[in-house]
Amino acid sequence: MNSASAPPPRAVSRRKFLAATSTAALAFPAIARMQNANSKIAIAMVACGGRGVANMGGVDKTEYIAALCDVNQRAIDAAKQKHPQAATFTDFRKLFDHAKDFDAVMVSTCEHTHAFATMLALQANKHVYCEKPLTYNIWEARKIREAAAARPKLATQMGIQIHSSENYRRVVEIIQSDAIGHVREAHVWVGRAWGLQSEEAAKRNKDIVFVTDRPKEASPVPAGLDWDLWLGPAPERPFNEVYWPGPKWYRWWDFGNGTMSDLGSHFNDLPFWALRLRAPITVEAFGPPPHPEIAPASMRAVYTYGMRKDLPPVTLTWYQGDEKPDLWTQKKIPQWGSGHLFVGEKGMLLTDYGKYLLLPEADFAGFKPPEPSIPRVKSHYDDWLTAIRNGTQPHANFEYSGWLTEANHLGNVAYRAGKKLAWDPDQLRARNAPEAQRFIQREYRKGWKLV
Repeated sequence: MNSASAPPPRAVSRRKFLAATSTAALAFPAIARMQNANSKIAIAMVACGGRGVANMGGVDKTEYIAALCDVNQRAIDAAKQKHPQAATFTDFRKLFDHAKDFDAVMVSTCEHTHAFATMLALQANKHVYCEKPLTYNIWEARKIREAAAARPKLATQMGIQIHSSENYRRVVEIIQSDAIGHVREAHVWVGRAWGLQSEEAAKRNKDIVFVTDRPKEASPVPAGLDWDLWLGPAPERPFNEVYWPGPKWYRWWDFGNGTMSDLGSHFNDLPFWALRLRAPITVEAFGPPPHPEIAPASMRAVYTYGMRKDLPPVTLTWYQGDEKPDLWTQKKIPQWGSGHLFVGEKGMLLTDYGKYLLLPEADFAGFKPPEPSIPRVKSHYDDWLTAIRNGTQPHANFEYSGWLTEANHLGNVAYRAGKKLAWDPDQLRARNAPEAQRFIQREYRKGWKLV
């Protein structure tokens, strides 16, 4: 830990403050002074480069950055310029030896270490904001969701910023108002393709590194990068520039899950929310033969869901890369590059991040949306910060986002297993495919354990 100026008094709730004894107040005068509910929240940043820069920028104007942790010293140095008071760490496991110095944690590491930092934060009784996807695999998502459920006073939020947008909330209200009737099928497609591409595609896109197998040779480790800590629980290998910096690692199964875990977290969020989805009954995926090392650029996954109270069964289909819904390829709907299509008994609703359209348009002329019923928030970050202060839960809390993350990962599991899965959410297994278990849970590198 580098030397740093002392952090300000920690924010505590009024309930905790009033419950403190006078003896405790004398023993901890810094805490005893914090009677103001508007006091700054002391936040530890686990990863402060990449997404960490954006996440830190979402909170540091109103809150106090108490600690900076990153496996890349250059990222720490850059963040330290703006937050010179913050203590610094390279290993997030050591950060939690100083848990008394902060109230909340923002996890912005790469996907394969999300669960490890998040679990430590929950076990230290810290409020947590974790980038999407919540975890690297299904088993981790279940562990994190259950750990958060055991600590209901902690405000948890997954970083799916679009969840807090006006458009998403408006669409959810319209779908749930029965404006297009019961929805029995929904389609989600994205144009981005993190994954195995052709050599020709790599030449067109400078962000694509054309590789067909795991490199055996090592590249020089960049100055300031602790490669061993970056690998964390993932299988060991020498450093190579095809993995780092991001977003290169997204494509590699050992570190990420391609487009599905990247954009699926954002785009599948909307039907998951609007249609009140949770665990699917079956999942089947289609695409090129699975590569052992790299996620696919293009693929399609079909989920079937049963009754949800008074809602009928529904099929949700995910498309990425070159895959698109039939209605799109037949040009029966506007050719939006990415979007969602809800097909109801009375019509259809087409939407993306920022707009929606009811179809056929003539049938919905003069349509008046229902009165807003979902609370609006200033921002996704403010939703989390307000929940910390009020003792409530944000909208994308780990109970909700844990189930969403499980479902997203299931699409990739079905793709990699190469068969339609009959899903058992209670046992966390595919009843008809024991060979899929290695994609649901994995063994960790020596020295790493999620408990």
